[in-house]
Amino acid sequence: MAESDRKRRSTRNSKMVSSPVVTKMQAIMQKEMVREFLAEFMSTYVMMVFGLGSVAHMVLGEKFGSYLSVNLGFGFGVTMGVHMAGNISGAHMNAALTFTNCTLGRMSWKKFPVYILGQFLGSFLASATIYCLFYSAIIQFSGGHLTVTGPTATAGIFATYLPEHMTLWRGFLDEVIVTGILQLCLFAITDKKNNPALQGTQALVIGILIVVIGLSLGMNTGYAMNPSRDLPPRFFTFIAGWGIQVFRARDWWWVPVVAPLLGAYLGAIVYLVFIGSSIPRRPQILENSMNYEDRRIPVLPKTMSNPPTTLTPVSVSPANRPSVQTVPPLSDSIHLEHF
Repeated sequence: MAESDRKRRSTRNSKMVSSPVVTKMQAIMQKEMVREFLAEFMSTYVMMVFGLGSVAHMVLGEKFGSYLSVNLGFGFGVTMGVHMAGNISGAHMNAALTFTNCTLGRMSWKKFPVYILGQFLGSFLASATIYCLFYSAIIQFSGGHLTVTGPTATAGIFATYLPEHMTLWRGFLDEVIVTGILQLCLFAITDKKNNPALQGTQALVIGILIVVIGLSLGMNTGYAMNPSRDLPPRFFTFIAGWGIQVFRARDWWWVPVVAPLLGAYLGAIVYLVFIGSSIPRRPQILENSMNYEDRRIPVLPKTMSNPPTTLTPVSVSPANRPSVQTVPPLSDSIHLEHF
């Protein structure tokens, strides 16, 4: 009995100690920026695990992967990420799109580091996950030598590298154009004033967009389009054993960081100038736009046995004023859900 009482007291004391801690944790988790950070972290992690895993299959196992499977992996990874975080943070999963949102005034700059930190941590952790899952295959394929270039190079599983047929500045221009097309199409998909994707299909349509971009424009640079997709995995490979060569190879490392920022901003400007400005706006109905004091409604008399030759105007008093439901104007902002 004494032992059972002692256990009850310890359980009760632990509840008393943990209850304030749990309450405080719940309060922290309900904060908007914390939820947005976690949403960007988890959605980017899921996207990168599917994407990098598909690249690992193509590089390490010829029978198990192809270029098409890489596009499908990243595309449907984006779809899952949008489902996971779309209504919380917008599921950017892309530092270039977050930068564009802030630059255009659609999101506060104070959220910029929160989103970027979540995306970078998610991408870095996804790289570590793929490395652990495919470690044996990587070592067997490379013969134990982790290299960036050559027939047994494996650094390309995690980050993009410039192929021999491309120059540095052609690669820069390619990333600008490809990212600009991504942002342009994302605006079209999510613009409620234009012809957006049907409600509930946005995630799938955005995923298909990624697949199409990869199939049509991905050969030259690997269509990074995203600093959050390229830079954290590159840091991971630097730490994990590939060395400083991941930053020195053809001086490419900075292009997937800078070019997508410029491309996404230009793509947004092109859409807003050539498409957004030409969309006709609906007239807004204001509650006080109609003066009911002066409005007179002609009504028929109750009996029609002797129909009068004129109708009796009846004034509508404020007490009998009919209720008017206003339609809120469509938001000028375009909610960006993207990769």
